Amino acid sequence: MPAETVSVTGWGRTAPTTARLIRPRTYEEAVTAVRDSGARGSIPRGLGRAYGDAAQNAGGAVLDMTGLDQIHAIDVAGGSVLCDAGVSLHHLMEALLPLGWFVPVTPGTRYVTVGGAIGADIHGKNHHVSGSFSRHVVSLELLTADGTVRTVRPGTDLFDATAGGMGLTGVILTATLRLQPVATTLMSVDTERATDLDDLMARLTATDHRYRYSVAWIDLLARGTATGRAVLTRGDHAPLAALPARARSAPLTFRPARLPAAPAYVPEGLLTRRTVGLFNELWYRRAPRARRGELQRLSAFFHPLDGVPHWNRVYGRGGFVQYQFVVGHGREETLRRIVGRIARRRCPSFLAVLKRFGDADPGWLSFPVPGWTLALDIPANLPGLGAFLDELDAEVAAAGGRVYLAKDSRLRPDLLTSMYPRLDDFRALRAELDPRGVFVSDLARRLTL
Repeated sequence: MPAETVSVTGWGRTAPTTARLIRPRTYEEAVTAVRDSGARGSIPRGLGRAYGDAAQNAGGAVLDMTGLDQIHAIDVAGGSVLCDAGVSLHHLMEALLPLGWFVPVTPGTRYVTVGGAIGADIHGKNHHVSGSFSRHVVSLELLTADGTVRTVRPGTDLFDATAGGMGLTGVILTATLRLQPVATTLMSVDTERATDLDDLMARLTATDHRYRYSVAWIDLLARGTATGRAVLTRGDHAPLAALPARARSAPLTFRPARLPAAPAYVPEGLLTRRTVGLFNELWYRRAPRARRGELQRLSAFFHPLDGVPHWNRVYGRGGFVQYQFVVGHGREETLRRIVGRIARRRCPSFLAVLKRFGDADPGWLSFPVPGWTLALDIPANLPGLGAFLDELDAEVAAAGGRVYLAKDSRLRPDLLTSMYPRLDDFRALRAELDPRGVFVSDLARRLTL
């Protein structure tokens, strides 16, 4: 099986490392690749949308699993699908939507693989209703360090370690998923403006139960009485009766819009406090004060940035840090303090979202817990950023919160145990399952996972 030596990085384009890239095309080739990993081990990789170093392995092997991308069976009556782990959510949508089914959970991009979705236990705008991705997995096939393929089901330790385990328990080969029924590929969307963070949280707390999907874009450059002002967008799949007559003949058509890709070279310093501040002001002002029942394309509601290929290039060669944390209900004052600190620090973030999480998921390293989660992008070359985020980490940990490993690129390992109480269980199972350290990543080394 051919391999090439390449520089590998996450979607944030920070801290690239060199590894042997191997592309198995069959299950047998995947077994061979794992057995021949070498002293530096291997880590499975999908479409590279983890923001940090979770799918990197300096000096070792990276297994590109996108060649295993077959949909094996769709149960149209029962609402389930059996597919390879290298299948993207985009490919699933293309196959499932014409049949009246949708993926149960999708993040802000559909260009992630099923294996990556399980390994990161991704969440979406519907966590308060539907939980994370792994909650909808019926079973999976896992290639473990000894070359054995195991069928793994929910309710077992191996499943709970794999869901959110960042690829460190083995290589997911296939998965069977439960699906969400839909009648159309349009969304019925309500949009409203919130004047500040307290107004936003009050609206979410009072009315989020009415919506399947909910997210708020938040202006982290606004200060004073406008601190935390936001545009709140919520909705559900539109029923057939909501469509105009001309659209009812083909209600399940799925044709996402696509714009030109971001250029390969973007001048440094494009995203400054001034330019991002202007964007945020315009974005907030153009949003309606209150609009109900607007019909939007599914792709526009869930994945607006997918319409711009390689949008991560707009941050320049220095890349960017994606920082996401969660704090529990009752810890709203911590959220207020952090939003206030970010606003006073003038972090130029135009991609910042706030959501409410529902019940925690069973994965030992799964990120969501009931509470509030804030995610933001920050140019990596912002002076003093590392020390500032270290301070936020400490505040999050002190409040019983945690940082999302699938987006992390710089967390200190000493905070991990308090953030993830099942960490010792994860380490113990991993040591038993993989005593030679076959599966390893830059993230795992940095955090001693």
